[in-house]
Amino acid sequence: MNAEAPIPFPQSGRIPDDVCFDRKELGLILRVYGRMVAAGEWRDYAISAMRDLAVFAIFRRTAETPLYRIEKRSKLRARQGMYAVVGMDGRVLRRGQDLDQVLKVLERRLIGPVT
Repeated sequence: MNAEAPIPFPQSGRIPDDVCFDRKELGLILRVYGRMVAAGEWRDYAISAMRDLAVFAIFRRTAETPLYRIEKRSKLRARQGMYAVVGMDGRVLRRGQDLDQVLKVLERRLIGPVT
């Protein structure tokens, strides 16, 4: 009995890679996330990578809907910016090309009035 190599499926073109966060981007996101966890505001997160979208979802409790979603859409790189912070209600709180600048909208929520 001879073992034959499997026949590959015919491909009509290149299958696009999934969009995902790289190490530098995750470092920036986790820095803000760590501060908010230390402040007791956030408790859980989830990461999703799809063909056209990568999402870092932030939760106050595990069983809830996400408070914020940090999205990366590479198709919007040349237009509005590929990074966005989306609120619980679906509104885009900030969008831009620089992830560090986009994440500042979340840091402002950590700084509150001192009593």
